Amino acid sequence: MKMIIGLGNPGKPYEETRHNIGFQVIDRLASDWNAPLTQSKFKGMYAVVHRPEGKVMLVKPLTYMNLSGECIGPLMDYYNVDLEDIVVIYDDLDLPTGQLRLRQKGSAGGHNGIKSLIQHLGTQQFNRMRIGISRPPQGMKVPDYVLAKFGGEEQPLMQEAVVKSADACNYWLSKPFNEVMNEYNK
Repeated sequence: MKMIIGLGNPGKPYEETRHNIGFQVIDRLASDWNAPLTQSKFKGMYAVVHRPEGKVMLVKPLTYMNLSGECIGPLMDYYNVDLEDIVVIYDDLDLPTGQLRLRQKGSAGGHNGIKSLIQHLGTQQFNRMRIGISRPPQGMKVPDYVLAKFGGEEQPLMQEAVVKSADACNYWLSKPFNEVMNEYNK
């Protein structure tokens, strides 16, 4: 089984914020596949979808961003999901708004959700899909920026990024992740 994990924060106040772009990709896939996330276990919501390529789990940790690993580690253990069969989707301050960057390993780069995953998985070697949100404007604190909604000029770029990320996830179901990286890191 493959597992597609979108990072974000649960609850209405966080919907459509920069930090919740991972949740938005999961919502897009769930809608495209007619697979609402109705199951819950280990502090997360998920759906198991039977695709022609095999079983896929869509996951949204409900632990809040900084504790994402508390959901994903136990869920992977319970369902016996291998590290190479996950992809984690999240926001990245160091990429331009809407830009996609896929990697197979790396540090947390200051992202607390990824720090938690690394801590709970015991490795930095897992597939990730970073979606650029750019840096905050001068004088704005990072927490305020990532918890704010996208501005009007950002919204079309982010909608396109969500679609492109969902496409990359679909592509990954039948291709090795390094091929997906070659295709979507262009």
